[in-house]
Amino acid sequence: MSDATQNIGCWFEIPVSDLEAAREFYAAVLEVDLSVTEDMGPNPVVFLPYNDDLPGVGGHLYPGKPSRDGNTIHLMVSPGLDAARARIEASGGTVESPDVPIPAGAFFYARDLDGNSIGIFNLA
Repeated sequence: MSDATQNIGCWFEIPVSDLEAAREFYAAVLEVDLSVTEDMGPNPVVFLPYNDDLPGVGGHLYPGKPSRDGNTIHLMVSPGLDAARARIEASGGTVESPDVPIPAGAFFYARDLDGNSIGIFNLA
């Protein structure tokens, strides 16, 4: 076994019942342009922004059966959590916690349109 293994998490997928509605929701919450890609496998997907040259994890939305009690995916936002909270509520999501301060910044828990748990994170 190698000691050089890093970044075990390498991707994430978020199943959604309505790909277009989810695309609109995440575009509004993250304040980015998102589009549906049809040629990346058996299903159309919406890639969330990522840069292979930087450390971190990329992921996408795909048509699938959402789980109400699945994993929590944490997403970075700026300029702040209050603005992101308002965008979530305005886009049909729900906020489920107050801000949780941690050494690196703060986050809060929310749910997207399909009940997927998301953590909305901002650096200190």
